[in-house]
Amino acid sequence: MVCGTVRNPDEEKNAHLRALDGAAERLTLVRADLLDKESLAAAFRGCEGVFHTASPVTDDPEKMIEPAVNGTKNVINAAADVATLRRVVFTSSIGTVYMGSHHAPGAVVDEKCWSDLEYCKNTKNWYCYAKTVAEQAAWELAKQRQLDLVVVNPSLVLGPMLEPSVNASTWHILEYLDGSVQTYTDAVQSYVHVKDVAEAHARVYEEPTACGRYLCAGRTLHRGEVCRILAKLFPEYPVPTECKGGTGERKGAGSAAGGWPSLASGSHRRASVCTIRSPASRGRAFFHGVPLLLLSPLLSRETVHLHTTRIYRFPYMAGRKCIYPNLAT
Repeated sequence: MVCGTVRNPDEEKNAHLRALDGAAERLTLVRADLLDKESLAAAFRGCEGVFHTASPVTDDPEKMIEPAVNGTKNVINAAADVATLRRVVFTSSIGTVYMGSHHAPGAVVDEKCWSDLEYCKNTKNWYCYAKTVAEQAAWELAKQRQLDLVVVNPSLVLGPMLEPSVNASTWHILEYLDGSVQTYTDAVQSYVHVKDVAEAHARVYEEPTACGRYLCAGRTLHRGEVCRILAKLFPEYPVPTECKGGTGERKGAGSAAGGWPSLASGSHRRASVCTIRSPASRGRAFFHGVPLLLLSPLLSRETVHLHTTRIYRFPYMAGRKCIYPNLAT
């Protein structure tokens, strides 16, 4: 059984959730607000696990930071008060890991790294700022409340959407299809498919030894590579063919170009990874990388083979010790 929280369960915009396979039997939508701890506590009552996936996305720092940080604190406090609840899985972002000028060119980042908050403020990257502050607050509070917390840090998420509206990640691709831009930026981006992110959440919840943070990233692509894939899949659309400024793509675009650092824990260009670790075997992969689903499912054009992977089920081990990461940047 799944209990989902929404601001108003009766609103028509939630119809796509009620239309999911099995929703009539296994999904309950309840009213809750991230800034209302009591509403969260009521929603969590009787649950065994909480997946905190909600986060505002806006250019307004006042509308971004407070809901992200205080909402996360409310989730942690409400969860800690529920006796039946055994673990919280928090959806953070790779933006909490790599942002900043403190990484040397070609540097490798891993789950021990944190984004530079001053850099985020100076560059007005309020999303990465809010997500970093929110995740650090979650870890501090979880440690105080002795709550079993595990965090997934995905890169830019693409893939089929449940809701009919376009989200921020999708606009990253749509701008290359709708004619709004005529050139692509000389930069790279790490992508991950939404199904891999969902599977990562399920696995870190169910694996007894899961702890700390988990980078969840797939293939790293230069913007030019993205445009070439889109042009092949959708030749009828005005996909840009030139790099901004006419400079051409820099060589070695996979990891260092555009300031994107390399990812540790087995991340590489051709596999989607999220490493399940145990305290005694940190860094060891407990399951295989999954071939990346490319960009065609974004617009329901399934011209690229879709992968199928089994989600392995693990019995929960009661009494395991949660390991809290070092919050020093």
